[in-house]
Amino acid sequence: MSQLPAILVILLGGVALAVQAPLNGALGRTLGSALPAAAVSFAVGFIALLVLSFASVGNPFARLGAVPLWQWAGGFLGAYYVWSVAWGVPMLGVVTAMAALVLGQMAGALLLDAVGAFGVPVQPISLTRVLAVVLVAAGVVLSRL
Repeated sequence: MSQLPAILVILLGGVALAVQAPLNGALGRTLGSALPAAAVSFAVGFIALLVLSFASVGNPFARLGAVPLWQWAGGFLGAYYVWSVAWGVPMLGVVTAMAALVLGQMAGALLLDAVGAFGVPVQPISLTRVLAVVLVAAGVVLSRL
């Protein structure tokens, strides 16, 4: 099966993140702080996901009580991401903020893949994968010149 559909969906997700960043930055300026902007962004996203969950799955939260405690951490990490971008974009600009975001994602992903964290298939650290991270780091530097 082709990986192209997954790549395109994720690529569009990246575009969405790039658009979301200045929107949340503007919201933070309007509200006077990035923290309430992140809360509003999460609230709108929560409502959208809740509606879609009930529309697509019969009883989407029936197994919620069986979720291990550590799996709840994704919400905290997502909240940190939204706040960090809403806070950082007005100072760095969208390109540098997104480049730094991708660098953090790539560096973290390299380690998570290497150990097979959270059940993902192990992908060994290789020279080409490290080079990919280095190139993104170079992009962060170049975006500030």
